[in-house]
Amino acid sequence: LYLIEQVLVADYTTKTIAKVVLFVGIPSVYSALMKNSSIRGIIRLIKVEINTLKYGLTLGLISFASIFAGYFVLGKYIDFNGIVQELGSMSGITASNFIFTGLYITFGNSFLEEFFFRGFIFLNLFYRGSKKFAYIYSSLLFGIYHIAIFKTWSSPALTALALLGLVSVGMVFNRLDTKTGNFMNSWLVHILADSAIIIIGMKMFNII
Repeated sequence: LYLIEQVLVADYTTKTIAKVVLFVGIPSVYSALMKNSSIRGIIRLIKVEINTLKYGLTLGLISFASIFAGYFVLGKYIDFNGIVQELGSMSGITASNFIFTGLYITFGNSFLEEFFFRGFIFLNLFYRGSKKFAYIYSSLLFGIYHIAIFKTWSSPALTALALLGLVSVGMVFNRLDTKTGNFMNSWLVHILADSAIIIIGMKMFNII
């Protein structure tokens, strides 16, 4: 994905297709090779009880507010005009298609990431007894994966801070999902966090 994002400089549609193929294909191939008809992270998907989502809702609202607070505090250090130009030139994202793209990012992309990093990687490792490794490995992958997206958006110091924050978020997401054995709580937090980011993006593109 880093190669596709930063070297091949593919448009957003191509990157999305590649991500779907990888994030769905790898678990599917693994499941077939291991003759495992069900992946732990989605076994109980249909058994989710509404009252168990209170953890995700609470943390999601806190994340929503925290992102806006971070925007107002650190926004002056970020080159938003440069981000808009890069999104347009590298990914083909403009004001005219931003809302549609934002809806996909908020619901579709967040689902793919939670399915892969939490449902497939973390919960599989966690329930096989590799609990510490599950936390560290999945969280590091989650943070490093995002470098391809935001590495040119700010200074190295802010990039390092963002990476640390993403790894920490991954740890929290993992903890949330151990409470229910599925990735619904972390997905709910992810949706609310992405919603805040998209609203900020709409302001960047002068949509609001």
